[in-house]
Amino acid sequence: MTTTETALPAIPLQDLGEGLLKADFYAYEEILSDEQRETINRVRTFFRTRVVPIVDDYWARADFPHHLIPEFAGLGLVDWADPDSPAVEPNNLMNGVTAMELAHADASIGTFFGVHTGLAIGSIITCGSEEQKRRWLPAMSRFEKIGAFALTEPHGGSDVAGGMQTTARRDGDEWVLDGAKRWIGNATFADHIVVWARDVDTNSVLGFVVDKGTPGFTATKIENKIALRIVQNADIVLSGCRVPEANRLQNANSFKDTAKILRQTRSGVAWQSVGVMWAAYEIALAYAVEHTQFGRPIGKFQLVQDLLVKMLGNATACAGMMVRLAQLQDAGVYRDEQSALAKAYCTVRMRESVGWARELLGGNGIVLDYNVGRFVADSEALYSYEGTREMQTLIVGRSITGGLSAFV
Repeated sequence: MTTTETALPAIPLQDLGEGLLKADFYAYEEILSDEQRETINRVRTFFRTRVVPIVDDYWARADFPHHLIPEFAGLGLVDWADPDSPAVEPNNLMNGVTAMELAHADASIGTFFGVHTGLAIGSIITCGSEEQKRRWLPAMSRFEKIGAFALTEPHGGSDVAGGMQTTARRDGDEWVLDGAKRWIGNATFADHIVVWARDVDTNSVLGFVVDKGTPGFTATKIENKIALRIVQNADIVLSGCRVPEANRLQNANSFKDTAKILRQTRSGVAWQSVGVMWAAYEIALAYAVEHTQFGRPIGKFQLVQDLLVKMLGNATACAGMMVRLAQLQDAGVYRDEQSALAKAYCTVRMRESVGWARELLGGNGIVLDYNVGRFVADSEALYSYEGTREMQTLIVGRSITGGLSAFV
């Protein structure tokens, strides 16, 4: 095939249909109940009609579509809205498929949801007292208040558990926070930021909810990103930032409590990776059917079909892994290393698959109008955040060798 491109109109992602273009080759979605599929279809329709048509513009400008936030509440994706209602048991399969669907539309908006619902709300659900849950969660569940999660530091990513430099010092009924955080999604506009800091007296890692506008807290947007450009990541500086004891997460007493949250959200990133793969495959398939070279659709060429099948195989295999992991999570028997393997494996396969999609589209693969370029760029962030492939590999390696740790 020649690399010369014939100009064709891009196929909008929101117009991708069912049947031929459906990436769910093994019908995993059929595992869901009728009610769950109805919810997924509602989410899918919303994102393909309200988000996808504007996402390239916001991605190019590195801006966030704040006007959509009130509409997110109507999707029914957060259960903890009424403190007086019976607790709803989380359905990890449903949550995973939802995360996949969000990333299928756009990985940045999917990340916004992951930070707000998984990390921020998840921290309060896991580590907050009943009073704190009642105080913060209803408004956050209705998307009236937005959350962020501040763990990573400028000089501490993978080693933050043992090398956290942000400190907390008790002073009467208040805590004084000093330090810095980096890559904190949603932080430029979040109302409640969950900040993790090391107690100078006990050396324990504690969690605090810092409200927007608190003196001594500043968040500066990180510019010039090449991935997840819609996500408003920030550098945070805490300088004598005073937080009341009432805002200390009462059940966060060590990094083990922080790890409980990360274990759950790590699998969410793996689900996002599947969504990105499925989207890239569907775009590439639509392009192969419509785009012509040498007088016929390029989908008739053997090497093009080979790329499509490899993409479909990656996405299908990773979806199967994630379905089984969700079943283990729902049964309450899954382990850290299982989430680690999923995150490591699925993000590698994602990175590989979006590269093949870009290859299939040729020069058009680097133009935002054809969608694939955005997924290629965003995959680089998913590959690294929530724990790099290398760190996930060491977690799994320690497990399968009977506890032989290769960590430094």
